[in-house]
Amino acid sequence: MSTLAEYMILSGGDNRPPMLDKDLYDSWKNRMELYMQNKEHGRMILKSVEHGPLIWPKIEENRVTRTKKYVELSTTEKIQADCDLKATNIILQGLPSNVFSLVNHHRVSKDLWERVQLLMQGTSLTKQERECKLYDAFDKFAHIKGESLHQYYLRFTQLINDMNIYKMKLEQFQVNTKFLNSLPPEWSKFVTDVKLVRDLHTTNFDQLHAYLEQHELHANEVRIMRERNQDPLALVANHQMTPSHFNTYQSSYNNPQFQQQFSPSQSPQYGSIHPTQHYSTTYPSTPHAITYPSTPHPNAYSSTVHQDACPQPQSIPQIEYTVSTVNQQTHLVEFP
Repeated sequence: MSTLAEYMILSGGDNRPPMLDKDLYDSWKNRMELYMQNKEHGRMILKSVEHGPLIWPKIEENRVTRTKKYVELSTTEKIQADCDLKATNIILQGLPSNVFSLVNHHRVSKDLWERVQLLMQGTSLTKQERECKLYDAFDKFAHIKGESLHQYYLRFTQLINDMNIYKMKLEQFQVNTKFLNSLPPEWSKFVTDVKLVRDLHTTNFDQLHAYLEQHELHANEVRIMRERNQDPLALVANHQMTPSHFNTYQSSYNNPQFQQQFSPSQSPQYGSIHPTQHYSTTYPSTPHAITYPSTPHPNAYSSTVHQDACPQPQSIPQIEYTVSTVNQQTHLVEFP
Protein backbone atom coordinates (compact mmCIF):
# COMPACT_ATOMS: atom_id res chain seq x y z
CA MET A 1 0.00 0.00 0.00
CA SER A 2 1.46 3.36 -1.03
CA THR A 3 1.90 6.21 1.42
CA LEU A 4 -0.05 9.46 1.28
CA ALA A 5 2.95 11.32 -0.17
CA GLU A 6 3.37 8.74 -2.94
CA TYR A 7 -0.35 8.92 -3.66
CA MET A 8 -0.18 12.73 -3.92
CA ILE A 9 2.79 12.51 -6.27
CA LEU A 10 1.08 9.96 -8.47
CA SER A 11 -2.19 11.84 -8.38
CA GLY A 12 -0.53 15.15 -9.19
CA GLY A 13 1.50 13.64 -11.99
CA ASP A 14 -1.62 12.17 -13.53
CA ASN A 15 -4.10 14.97 -12.89
CA ARG A 16 -1.97 18.09 -13.25
CA PRO A 17 -1.30 19.07 -16.86
CA PRO A 18 2.15 20.38 -17.82
CA MET A 19 2.66 24.07 -17.06
CA LEU A 20 3.31 26.44 -19.97
CA ASP A 21 6.78 27.95 -20.38
CA LYS A 22 6.88 30.89 -22.77
CA ASP A 23 10.27 29.90 -24.18
CA LEU A 24 9.23 26.26 -24.63
CA TYR A 25 5.77 26.59 -26.14
CA ASP A 26 6.31 23.96 -28.83
CA SER A 27 7.43 21.42 -26.27
CA TRP A 28 4.47 22.30 -24.02
CA LYS A 29 2.07 21.89 -26.92
CA ASN A 30 3.32 18.39 -27.66
CA ARG A 31 3.15 17.36 -24.01
CA MET A 32 -0.37 18.74 -23.68
CA GLU A 33 -1.54 16.72 -26.67
CA LEU A 34 -0.08 13.56 -25.18
CA TYR A 35 -1.63 14.39 -21.82
CA MET A 36 -5.08 14.79 -23.40
CA GLN A 37 -4.79 11.54 -25.31
CA ASN A 38 -3.85 9.71 -22.11
CA LYS A 39 -7.14 10.71 -20.52
CA GLU A 40 -10.37 8.74 -20.83
CA HIS A 41 -11.89 9.45 -24.24
CA GLY A 42 -8.66 11.25 -25.01
CA ARG A 43 -9.14 11.23 -28.75
CA MET A 44 -12.48 12.98 -28.37
CA ILE A 45 -10.88 15.58 -26.09
CA LEU A 46 -8.14 16.29 -28.63
CA LYS A 47 -10.73 16.42 -31.39
CA SER A 48 -12.60 19.09 -29.45
CA VAL A 49 -9.40 21.17 -29.22
CA GLU A 50 -8.49 20.85 -32.89
CA HIS A 51 -11.89 20.93 -34.57
CA GLY A 52 -14.16 22.63 -32.10
CA PRO A 53 -16.89 21.47 -29.68
CA LEU A 54 -19.98 19.45 -30.34
CA ILE A 55 -22.69 21.23 -32.26
CA TRP A 56 -25.71 20.51 -30.17
CA PRO A 57 -28.65 19.23 -32.18
CA LYS A 58 -31.95 21.09 -32.30
CA ILE A 59 -35.52 19.85 -32.13
CA GLU A 60 -38.83 21.38 -33.00
CA GLU A 61 -41.39 21.49 -30.25
CA ASN A 62 -44.82 23.12 -30.60
CA ARG A 63 -43.60 24.67 -33.85
CA VAL A 64 -40.65 26.19 -32.01
CA THR A 65 -37.06 25.15 -32.76
CA ARG A 66 -34.84 24.82 -29.74
CA THR A 67 -31.50 23.25 -28.79
CA LYS A 68 -31.60 19.92 -27.08
CA LYS A 69 -30.95 19.76 -23.41
CA TYR A 70 -28.13 17.62 -22.01
CA VAL A 71 -30.53 14.93 -20.84
CA GLU A 72 -31.97 14.76 -24.32
CA LEU A 73 -28.62 14.02 -25.96
CA SER A 74 -27.62 10.57 -27.06
CA THR A 75 -24.91 8.68 -25.22
CA THR A 76 -22.24 9.59 -27.78
CA GLU A 77 -23.31 13.24 -27.77
CA LYS A 78 -23.15 13.35 -23.97
CA ILE A 79 -19.60 11.97 -24.03
CA GLN A 80 -18.57 14.54 -26.61
CA ALA A 81 -20.11 17.34 -24.57
CA ASP A 82 -18.20 16.18 -21.49
CA CYS A 83 -14.96 16.03 -23.50
CA ASP A 84 -15.46 19.63 -24.65
CA LEU A 85 -15.62 20.77 -21.05
CA LYS A 86 -12.60 18.65 -20.06
CA ALA A 87 -10.53 20.09 -22.91
CA THR A 88 -11.16 23.66 -21.79
CA ASN A 89 -10.39 22.76 -18.18
CA ILE A 90 -7.10 21.02 -19.10
CA ILE A 91 -5.83 24.00 -21.09
CA LEU A 92 -6.66 26.51 -18.36
CA GLN A 93 -4.93 24.42 -15.70
CA GLY A 94 -1.73 24.36 -17.77
CA LEU A 95 -1.44 28.16 -18.00
CA PRO A 96 0.54 30.38 -15.62
CA SER A 97 -1.33 33.21 -13.93
CA ASN A 98 -0.06 35.97 -16.25
CA VAL A 99 -1.30 34.11 -19.33
CA PHE A 100 -4.47 32.82 -17.65
CA SER A 101 -5.64 36.37 -16.98
CA LEU A 102 -5.50 37.13 -20.72
CA VAL A 103 -7.54 34.18 -21.98
CA ASN A 104 -9.85 33.09 -19.14
CA HIS A 105 -12.88 34.63 -20.83
CA HIS A 106 -12.78 31.92 -23.52
CA ARG A 107 -15.05 28.95 -22.87
CA VAL A 108 -14.51 27.02 -26.09
CA SER A 109 -11.37 24.88 -26.06
CA LYS A 110 -10.54 25.52 -29.73
CA ASP A 111 -10.69 29.32 -29.32
CA LEU A 112 -8.68 29.10 -26.12
CA TRP A 113 -6.02 26.90 -27.74
CA GLU A 114 -5.59 29.21 -30.72
CA ARG A 115 -5.43 32.29 -28.49
CA VAL A 116 -2.62 30.84 -26.41
CA GLN A 117 -0.75 29.90 -29.56
CA LEU A 118 -1.08 33.45 -30.89
CA LEU A 119 0.25 34.90 -27.64
CA MET A 120 3.25 32.56 -27.59
CA GLN A 121 4.19 32.32 -31.25
CA GLY A 122 2.66 35.40 -32.80
CA THR A 123 1.50 35.47 -36.40
CA SER A 124 2.68 33.32 -39.28
CA LEU A 125 5.36 35.92 -39.97
CA THR A 126 6.78 35.32 -36.50
CA LYS A 127 6.81 31.58 -37.16
CA GLN A 128 8.65 32.12 -40.43
CA GLU A 129 11.23 34.25 -38.64
CA ARG A 130 11.70 31.50 -36.08
CA GLU A 131 12.29 28.97 -38.84
CA CYS A 132 14.88 31.25 -40.44
CA LYS A 133 16.70 31.50 -37.11
CA LEU A 134 16.74 27.72 -36.77
CA TYR A 135 18.14 27.27 -40.29
CA ASP A 136 20.80 29.87 -39.52
CA ALA A 137 21.65 28.13 -36.24
CA PHE A 138 22.02 24.84 -38.12
CA ASP A 139 24.38 26.39 -40.67
CA LYS A 140 26.55 28.03 -37.99
CA PHE A 141 26.51 25.11 -35.56
CA ALA A 142 30.05 24.38 -34.37
CA HIS A 143 31.94 22.74 -31.52
CA ILE A 144 32.53 24.94 -28.48
CA LYS A 145 36.06 24.81 -27.12
CA GLY A 146 36.24 22.77 -23.93
CA GLU A 147 32.97 20.87 -24.27
CA SER A 148 32.88 17.09 -24.31
CA LEU A 149 31.53 14.95 -27.10
CA HIS A 150 28.38 14.24 -25.07
CA GLN A 151 27.69 17.95 -24.51
CA TYR A 152 28.22 18.58 -28.21
CA TYR A 153 25.78 15.77 -29.00
CA LEU A 154 23.11 17.15 -26.64
CA ARG A 155 23.26 20.62 -28.19
CA PHE A 156 22.95 19.18 -31.67
CA THR A 157 20.03 16.97 -30.59
CA GLN A 158 18.20 19.98 -29.12
CA LEU A 159 18.63 21.92 -32.35
CA ILE A 160 17.34 19.07 -34.52
CA ASN A 161 14.40 18.56 -32.15
CA ASP A 162 13.40 22.24 -32.40
CA MET A 163 13.52 22.00 -36.18
CA ASN A 164 11.37 18.87 -36.15
CA ILE A 165 8.75 20.63 -34.01
CA TYR A 166 8.34 23.21 -36.77
CA LYS A 167 8.26 20.36 -39.31
CA MET A 168 11.39 21.65 -41.02
CA LYS A 169 12.62 18.99 -43.42
CA LEU A 170 16.28 18.04 -43.54
CA GLU A 171 17.88 15.16 -45.37
CA GLN A 172 19.47 12.48 -43.21
CA PHE A 173 22.73 12.77 -45.13
CA GLN A 174 22.75 16.54 -44.51
CA VAL A 175 22.23 16.11 -40.77
CA ASN A 176 24.94 13.44 -40.43
CA THR A 177 27.45 15.42 -42.46
CA LYS A 178 26.86 18.51 -40.33
CA PHE A 179 27.32 16.51 -37.14
CA LEU A 180 30.67 15.07 -38.29
CA ASN A 181 32.17 18.10 -40.03
CA SER A 182 31.52 20.39 -37.05
CA LEU A 183 33.78 18.38 -34.76
CA PRO A 184 37.22 19.86 -33.83
CA PRO A 185 40.46 18.84 -35.66
CA GLU A 186 41.45 16.12 -33.18
CA TRP A 187 38.47 14.08 -34.43
CA SER A 188 39.50 14.24 -38.10
CA LYS A 189 40.97 10.72 -38.20
CA PHE A 190 37.93 9.14 -36.58
CA VAL A 191 35.54 11.16 -38.73
CA THR A 192 37.29 9.82 -41.83
CA ASP A 193 37.03 6.28 -40.50
CA VAL A 194 33.31 6.55 -39.75
CA LYS A 195 32.62 7.98 -43.20
CA LEU A 196 34.29 4.95 -44.73
CA VAL A 197 32.47 2.31 -42.68
CA ARG A 198 29.03 3.93 -42.32
CA ASP A 199 26.38 4.84 -44.86
CA LEU A 200 25.47 8.44 -44.03
CA HIS A 201 22.21 8.18 -45.98
CA THR A 202 20.75 5.56 -43.65
CA THR A 203 22.66 6.02 -40.38
CA ASN A 204 21.40 8.59 -37.87
CA PHE A 205 23.64 10.86 -35.83
CA ASP A 206 22.79 8.98 -32.62
CA GLN A 207 24.63 5.95 -33.99
CA LEU A 208 27.53 8.16 -35.09
CA HIS A 209 27.80 9.54 -31.57
CA ALA A 210 27.86 6.03 -30.10
CA TYR A 211 30.69 5.06 -32.48
CA LEU A 212 32.77 8.18 -31.83
CA GLU A 213 32.32 7.99 -28.08
CA GLN A 214 34.49 4.87 -28.02
CA HIS A 215 37.46 6.90 -29.33
CA GLU A 216 37.06 10.01 -27.18
CA LEU A 217 40.07 9.15 -25.03
CA HIS A 218 42.38 8.99 -28.05
CA ALA A 219 40.95 12.21 -29.45
CA ASN A 220 41.67 13.99 -26.17
CA GLU A 221 45.28 12.78 -26.29
CA VAL A 222 45.66 14.20 -29.79
CA ARG A 223 44.20 17.51 -28.61
CA ILE A 224 46.61 17.71 -25.65
CA MET A 225 49.64 17.07 -27.87
CA ARG A 226 48.44 19.68 -30.35
CA GLU A 227 48.02 22.27 -27.60
CA ARG A 228 51.50 21.55 -26.25
CA ASN A 229 53.07 22.07 -29.67
CA GLN A 230 51.21 25.34 -30.15
CA ASP A 231 52.10 26.72 -26.70
CA PRO A 232 55.33 28.83 -26.78
CA LEU A 233 56.04 28.18 -23.10
CA ALA A 234 55.79 24.45 -23.67
CA LEU A 235 58.25 24.71 -26.56
CA VAL A 236 60.72 26.62 -24.37
CA ALA A 237 60.41 23.99 -21.65
CA ASN A 238 61.05 21.19 -24.12
CA HIS A 239 64.03 23.09 -25.53
CA GLN A 240 65.59 23.47 -22.06
CA MET A 241 65.12 19.79 -21.32
CA THR A 242 66.81 18.74 -24.59
CA PRO A 243 70.60 19.54 -25.08
CA SER A 244 71.11 22.12 -27.76
CA HIS A 245 72.93 21.13 -30.95
CA PHE A 246 74.65 24.51 -30.92
CA ASN A 247 76.29 23.78 -27.61
CA THR A 248 77.57 20.47 -28.98
CA TYR A 249 79.10 22.13 -32.01
CA GLN A 250 80.55 24.93 -29.91
CA SER A 251 82.28 22.51 -27.55
CA SER A 252 83.72 20.65 -30.53
CA TYR A 253 85.03 23.84 -32.05
CA ASN A 254 86.78 24.84 -28.82
CA ASN A 255 88.62 21.51 -28.84
CA PRO A 256 92.35 22.11 -29.57
CA GLN A 257 92.46 19.12 -31.89
CA PHE A 258 89.58 20.62 -33.92
CA GLN A 259 91.42 23.95 -34.23
CA GLN A 260 94.68 22.24 -35.17
CA GLN A 261 92.96 20.08 -37.78
CA PHE A 262 91.33 23.04 -39.54
CA SER A 263 94.13 25.58 -39.11
CA PRO A 264 94.42 27.83 -42.23
CA SER A 265 98.16 27.42 -42.37
CA GLN A 266 97.76 23.67 -42.88
CA SER A 267 94.83 23.68 -45.29
CA PRO A 268 95.80 21.63 -48.36
CA GLN A 269 93.32 23.52 -50.53
CA TYR A 270 95.13 26.85 -50.34
CA GLY A 271 98.63 25.63 -49.83
CA SER A 272 100.99 26.65 -47.07
CA ILE A 273 101.26 30.31 -46.14
CA HIS A 274 104.44 31.46 -44.47
CA PRO A 275 104.81 35.20 -44.02
CA THR A 276 108.33 36.60 -44.37
CA GLN A 277 110.06 37.55 -41.14
CA HIS A 278 110.85 41.06 -42.40
CA TYR A 279 109.96 43.95 -40.11
CA SER A 280 110.51 47.60 -40.89
CA THR A 281 110.64 50.51 -38.45
CA THR A 282 110.60 53.25 -41.15
CA TYR A 283 107.91 54.18 -43.58
CA PRO A 284 108.32 55.85 -46.93
CA SER A 285 107.16 59.43 -47.28
CA THR A 286 105.84 58.99 -50.80
CA PRO A 287 102.10 58.82 -51.36
CA HIS A 288 100.23 55.69 -52.33
CA ALA A 289 101.89 54.04 -55.29
CA ILE A 290 101.29 50.85 -57.18
CA THR A 291 104.06 49.42 -59.38
CA TYR A 292 103.68 46.70 -61.97
CA PRO A 293 106.49 44.67 -63.57
CA SER A 294 107.61 45.83 -67.01
CA THR A 295 107.50 42.36 -68.51
CA PRO A 296 104.53 40.50 -67.00
CA HIS A 297 104.83 36.77 -66.84
CA PRO A 298 101.83 34.86 -68.18
CA ASN A 299 101.43 32.79 -65.07
CA ALA A 300 102.56 35.20 -62.38
CA TYR A 301 102.16 38.79 -61.36
CA SER A 302 103.44 40.92 -58.51
CA SER A 303 102.48 44.21 -57.00
CA THR A 304 103.95 46.47 -54.37
CA VAL A 305 101.85 48.89 -52.39
CA HIS A 306 103.48 51.74 -50.49
CA GLN A 307 101.34 53.49 -47.98
CA ASP A 308 101.66 57.08 -47.03
CA ALA A 309 103.57 57.81 -43.91
CA CYS A 310 101.35 58.50 -40.98
CA PRO A 311 101.60 58.27 -37.24
CA GLN A 312 101.27 54.58 -36.79
CA PRO A 313 102.61 52.35 -34.09
CA GLN A 314 106.08 51.04 -34.64
CA SER A 315 107.07 47.45 -35.26
CA ILE A 316 104.17 46.71 -37.62
CA PRO A 317 105.38 43.96 -39.94
CA GLN A 318 105.18 44.29 -43.69
CA ILE A 319 104.39 41.04 -45.44
CA GLU A 320 104.70 40.52 -49.15
CA TYR A 321 102.95 37.75 -51.07
CA THR A 322 103.05 36.53 -54.60
CA VAL A 323 100.24 34.52 -56.09
CA SER A 324 101.05 32.05 -58.80
CA THR A 325 98.55 29.97 -60.73
CA VAL A 326 99.53 26.58 -61.99
CA ASN A 327 97.08 24.11 -63.53
CA GLN A 328 94.04 26.16 -62.43
CA GLN A 329 95.15 26.00 -58.75
CA THR A 330 96.23 28.98 -56.71
CA HIS A 331 99.40 28.82 -54.57
CA LEU A 332 100.87 31.50 -52.40
CA VAL A 333 104.70 31.58 -52.75
CA GLU A 334 106.87 33.21 -50.20
CA PHE A 335 109.35 35.85 -51.26
CA PRO A 336 112.55 36.19 -49.29
